[in-house]
Order: sequence, then C-alpha cells, then structure tokens
Amino acid sequence: MNSVLVIDDEREICESIKMILEYEDYLVDYSTESTEGLQKIESGSFDAVLLDIQMPNLNGFEVLNRVKEQNIDVSFIVISAFSSLENAVKATKLGAFDFIEKPIDRDKLLLSVRNAVSHQNLLKENKELKKDLAPAEAIIGKSTQLQNVISVINRVSRTDVRVLITGENGTGKELVAREIHKQSSRANQKFIEVNCAAIPNELIESELFGHEKGSFTGALQQRIGKFELANKGTLFLDEIGDMSLQAQAKVLRAIEDCKIERVGGNKKIDVDVRIISATNKNLKEEIEKGNFREDLFHRLCVIPIHVPALKERTEDIPLLVSHFAKEICSKYLIPQVEFSEGALNVLKEFEWRGNVRELRNIVERIIIMIPSKEIKEKDVLNLVVPSVVKMDDIMNINNSFQDFKEKAERAFILKQLEANAWNISKTADILGIQRSHLYAKIKKYDIEKGKE
Repeated sequence: MNSVLVIDDEREICESIKMILEYEDYLVDYSTESTEGLQKIESGSFDAVLLDIQMPNLNGFEVLNRVKEQNIDVSFIVISAFSSLENAVKATKLGAFDFIEKPIDRDKLLLSVRNAVSHQNLLKENKELKKDLAPAEAIIGKSTQLQNVISVINRVSRTDVRVLITGENGTGKELVAREIHKQSSRANQKFIEVNCAAIPNELIESELFGHEKGSFTGALQQRIGKFELANKGTLFLDEIGDMSLQAQAKVLRAIEDCKIERVGGNKKIDVDVRIISATNKNLKEEIEKGNFREDLFHRLCVIPIHVPALKERTEDIPLLVSHFAKEICSKYLIPQVEFSEGALNVLKEFEWRGNVRELRNIVERIIIMIPSKEIKEKDVLNLVVPSVVKMDDIMNINNSFQDFKEKAERAFILKQLEANAWNISKTADILGIQRSHLYAKIKKYDIEKGKE
C-alpha cells in the first residue's frame, strides 16, 4: 500500500485530506507541526508528502531545503492558500513535484497524489533495475597496499583533480576509476570509458571528439564524441599510453581550453569533464622514447595511484576467492561453494601474471568443473596446474645443464609425492622444505596428480 504524509498546521485540512486518500486505499499519516513532520520524513518511508508553505517554526520551503540536503527520496506536493507564480517556481526549484492551491479540489488532489506516487515508484524501479543490471564491482582486500589505494581514492574523490592510475593488466584499474566517480559530486552523471588501445589511430580522434557529416570517407552522419557524452561527468581514458601523439596533442588542448572541436568542424564546444586515465606502461620511459608527450603526462598525473599486483598482496586472495565464489554461484544458480584452507594456500603460491582477473577466471573454472561444496587443495592442483613435460625428456641430449637439473628435481619431487599418496605436508617433511616451498615447486614444474 502506498503511503502519504500530510504536513499542515490546520488539523481540519489534515483530517480532510486523510479521509479522502484513505477512501482511495492510501496509507495516510499527518502532522500539524513542521518540525515533527520533518522528523517523520527522516525516519519514515513515504511515497508522497503534501506540504503547506505557511507554517510556524519551519515553513514549507525550509522543510524542502532540509530534505534536499539529506537526499531523501520522496515526491512533494506543495499546498498553499497564497498561490503565486513565484512560490510555484521556488517550490519546483527545491524539488517539489506539484503545486496545489487552497481550497483543495478533491479530483485535483487525487490526480496529483496518484501521479506523484507513480513517479516515485518509477524512480524506485529504475534504481532497482540499474542495480540488477550493473556489473558487480567492488575493491576487495585488507592488505596494507590496497588500503593505501582506498585511502587515496577517498581523499581525491571529493575533488575534480585529474588522476593517473597505473598497474599491471588485470589489477583492477577500471574499478578504481569507477569508485572515484561513484564517490564524487559527479556520481549522478555519466561515466564514459574509452579504451585507447582498442581503437585504431585513424579513428581515435573521431571517437574522442566526434565528427561532422562528410568530414571523411565513411562519415555518413554527425557523431558525438566521448568528451561531449561525458559532459558534467567523468571521462576514463584507459590504456592512455597507447594513444597516438596526434590524439595526445588534441587531448592536451581540450584539457587546457575545456573546449573541443569535432573532426571536420569549426565550432568550439564547451565541455566540463573530470578526466581519469590509466595505463600499464611506464609513461616516463615512454616519454624518453618519444612515444608520449611530457606536457600531457604532467596534466594527467596530478594525483598518481598505483594498483599493486596480486602477487604483492597475497593475503587478499582468501577474501577475493570468497567474493568471486558467491558471485559465480549466484550467477549460475549453484549451491554455495567454500574453499578449504589448503586450497587457498595453494592459490596463494601461484604467480598470478593475470592478477585479479586471472584469479576470478580460475575460481569460475574450479566451481563449474568440481561438483563439490568444498574445494580442496587436490582439486586446485589437479585442475589448475597445467599439463607437465614427459619424464622421457629428462635425458634429452639437447637439454642444457640447467634444464637437466630442473627436470631431475621435478622427477624426484613427483616420485616422493606418489610415494606419500600426495600428502603435501608429509612430502615436505621428507624433503626437508616448507610446505609453501613445495607448492611453489609443484607449480614451477607443472606437477599434477595422475599425469606423468
């Protein structure tokens, strides 16, 4: 049942509106004191509020202001005996949905409330739909390295300062960019992403700045570029190190002038964008090679954020695995899967060259392929460790001495594992090494149970 709150200092009006709306199956509450009404709005959950303007203590405009400051979602219908265009405009600017004159007409009241409630329900459905369609995004981890990143994010998000995010592929640079946008004052505006490495050099300018119809072969109609699309919002330039020097010059000019010009056009267009960029390259080295403009680097890198590789924060792996497992099981309607401590220890020993992205893929593979509610260390070793080199290759005459030593060590470890029924702890004790070192060698030599 839809709920409505009436705030008016005349009890007779409150009771009259209550009677009319309750007859139409609305759940109605009222207050004859504006401060009390504001408290009800803050603590309750109403679809619409009918609000008088002229009241002691707080008037209607002051109530609207308070609610607006607190970002409370509710549709307001302002009611007043002192109708004027000025009041109507002021109420609308403060977020009022509608304005009704006193004495209140019953049919107009019902129509206005019905529309206000429908509008509010539509907003709620839209938010839920966006939440369902949005990809699961979270920065997961409690390591010192990651907490330092989160601390910088929290600090810079409140400003429009330009940020350069660096780190290996798969570390989550895009997540960092989205989190900065989500916490910023531009959060309700667009977040536009451009993968500079995925766009051919001859098309990058059109992608960024747009083009006019007929400006080049194939330009059959006008195109709006990413800078214009991101106006008032955030523009994320991913893989900025792969952008051509010509495009870099235009980006630099757009940053300096806050204006862009479409390809083939002669009109300057004002743009207000917050720029966040990212790269897996060392831009200072690229500057030395002549591949990146130093002036653009200094424009983009006001605040640098380096996202650590997964191998630098292995203590975050259990949290990440748990997060991915819940997400993947929910996606495929699979009963919840848990990873044993032994399985997590094995995962901690891997190099993770693909970082968090590779870890998620591995977790997905394990959950789909292993029909068990608990994933154990043998499951990880059997499924994740790649196929191994055949034992016959040890004495290959073309092997170097280093190859010979490594293959001999592999054969010896494999034999000890088989002799001890693949008991990792027991085998490590016999070999006189720590269990973590044995896991590392198992991975290094691609040793897998059941295969030579």
